Amino acid sequence: MLEENFWQDKLKSQKIIKEKKLFDDLINSYNYSINKLKDINDLYELALEENNNDIQNELNQNISELRVLAKKNEVSCFLSNEVDSLDSYIEIHAGAGGTESQDWADMLRRMYLKWSDNKNHKYQIVSEHKGDEAGVKSTTIKIQGNYVYGWLKKESGIHRLVRISPFDSGARRHTSFASVWVYPVVDENINIEILEKDLRIDTYRSSGAGGQHVNTTDSAVRITHIPSKIVVQCQNERSQHKNKETCMNMLKARLYDFEMKKKEKDSQSAEASKSDIGWGHQIRSYVLQPYQLVKDNRTNHESTNPNKVLDGEIDEFLERSLYQIK
Repeated sequence: MLEENFWQDKLKSQKIIKEKKLFDDLINSYNYSINKLKDINDLYELALEENNNDIQNELNQNISELRVLAKKNEVSCFLSNEVDSLDSYIEIHAGAGGTESQDWADMLRRMYLKWSDNKNHKYQIVSEHKGDEAGVKSTTIKIQGNYVYGWLKKESGIHRLVRISPFDSGARRHTSFASVWVYPVVDENINIEILEKDLRIDTYRSSGAGGQHVNTTDSAVRITHIPSKIVVQCQNERSQHKNKETCMNMLKARLYDFEMKKKEKDSQSAEASKSDIGWGHQIRSYVLQPYQLVKDNRTNHESTNPNKVLDGEIDEFLERSLYQIK
C-alpha cells in the first residue's frame, strides 16, 4: 500500500484494502479477547477476595461474551481459502413435484435472504422463473459481504422438506426436494479463458417483475457453455447488454468453481447431486410434520425449531459444516 503506483490499479488496490481490513478485524478481535481475559482474571480475584455476588454475576456475563467472541474468531480461522472472503452466487432449483417443490424452492430462497438480512449483507436477485401456481422453478441470488462464500460453500446439495401440503385438499403429508448450488463471485484478477465458439447465447422475454420495458422486450439472456454444459441466465437488468455482462461474470465464476471442485475430486459427486434432485441425495432434511426437526445428514447436527431455521438462523449448521473441511 506504500508503493507509489498502488492506487493506479483500482481493482487491485480495492482487493488489497479489503484483505487488509479482514486481517485487521481478526487481529483486533484477538487482541480484544486477550485484554478481556485479563479483565476476567482480575474480576475473579476480586470476587474471591470480597465474596461479592454482584461481581460473580458480572464475571459470568463476561465469560459468556468472551466465549461468543472466541467462537467467532475460531470460525474465521476456518475461512482461510483463497475464495472464502468473496461474495457468492446461490442457485436454487425445484425438484420434481410441481407446485410442492416450487414452493419449497421459494422457502429456501427466503431462508438465505433472511440469513443475509441477519448478517447485514446486500443481495440481488439475478434471475428467477416463477412457478405455474406458486413458488419458483429456479432462482439465482447474488449475496455480497465479508466471507459470504466461505460461510455458504457447503450448502450445495439437495434439501428435503416433509410437511402437510397447503396445496393438497386432503391435507396429506408430502416430501419435496430442491437443489442448492453455491459458487464464488470471482474478481477480475482471476484469468479464465472463455472462447466465443464454445458459447450459445439465447435471448428471451423476462417473466419477472421489472416494469413494462423488461416484460415487452427480449432483454433476458441465457448463455450455455457447450464444453462444460454450464448454463447461466440473467433477467434483472433492463438492458440486454447488462444482462449479458452479468451472465459472463456468472459463467466465469461457475467455470472457476468447476475447476476448483475438479481438482478436489468433488466435481463428479457434486454434479450427480445436482442432476438427481430426489431420494438418497439430500444433505439436509427439514421435517415439519409429523414432528419438528431439521437434520444435517453430513454433520448429524439437529434443530427442533424448523421455523427458526427457515427464518434464516442457520449459523449453527454452517459452522458445523465448516469444521468438517479438511
